[in-house]
Amino acid sequence: MSASSRALPRCIAIAGPTASGKTAAALAIAQRHPVEIISVDSALVYRGMDIGTAKPTAAELAAAPHHLINIRDPLQAYSAAEFVADAERLLAEIHARGKLPLLVGGTMLYFKALFDGIDPMPGADPAIRAAIEAEAAVQGWPAMHAQLAQVDPPTAARLQPMDTQRIQRALEVYRASGQPLSSFHATKDIAARADRISATTLISLEPADRAWLHARIALRFEQMLAAGFLDEVVTLRARGDLYPDLPSMRCVGYRQAWEALDGTLPMAELCERGIYATRQLAKRQITWLRSMPQRQVVACDAPDALQQVLALVDRIA
Repeated sequence: MSASSRALPRCIAIAGPTASGKTAAALAIAQRHPVEIISVDSALVYRGMDIGTAKPTAAELAAAPHHLINIRDPLQAYSAAEFVADAERLLAEIHARGKLPLLVGGTMLYFKALFDGIDPMPGADPAIRAAIEAEAAVQGWPAMHAQLAQVDPPTAARLQPMDTQRIQRALEVYRASGQPLSSFHATKDIAARADRISATTLISLEPADRAWLHARIALRFEQMLAAGFLDEVVTLRARGDLYPDLPSMRCVGYRQAWEALDGTLPMAELCERGIYATRQLAKRQITWLRSMPQRQVVACDAPDALQQVLALVDRIA
């Protein structure tokens, strides 16, 4: 199937869109069972990005062992392949300590890569990357997105025309390998995939009423701004070595805050634009989740949602 095709050790996964209550569920599970938490979040890996990522507080982090949080400087990238390698190592180490691994997060590409296994894909190629950037400077990124749609329709379909970093990477992979990026994440052997995830319980927190999630997203973004999110981005910009096309600075919220501080987005529109971008992220996350047939859905807006999650975990932990 792929380089990472062996079966995963027994584990529980809590997935869901942003603001669906994943952290609260994980901490409630940790109070009842001997677990260690593996973060499945492409933003929480970055140090110094705390408010805008809704990173667990120091008290929450102390409530149970956490992994894959604050492991990268915002200048560094962190790929799905690196996540799979780190997660597989941690799953084995946690089992060796007699604990149950609890995978928690909303980066669905990481979940998919871990569940499906991932083929080794080409590393960065500076020459190819420079050629793509030169083409984009002339043609514009929407034209590069259209080019990607010709060679890798599945990847192009999930990317926005101005998602420069991901469009560039997808074109780079295709030009370096002759294979579309989507083929590296594709399930090549259904039986092997089923065997790989046979010991994994995936609990998916999904709202029955999308308006409930939208209200939580709006409240969370407003609270982030009140807690000093803009100052956090000012501090990151003051380093002088970060720039808006880095994966870290393209995280939802950070991108809009950067644009507001640059003056390309009116400051008065930051809250509205940040909330809208977060809602779009949640929509994409739910779409990804619905492509995972093994998931067990809990309506995160149900009054007893947490009790439902705990009951599921109690039966298998």
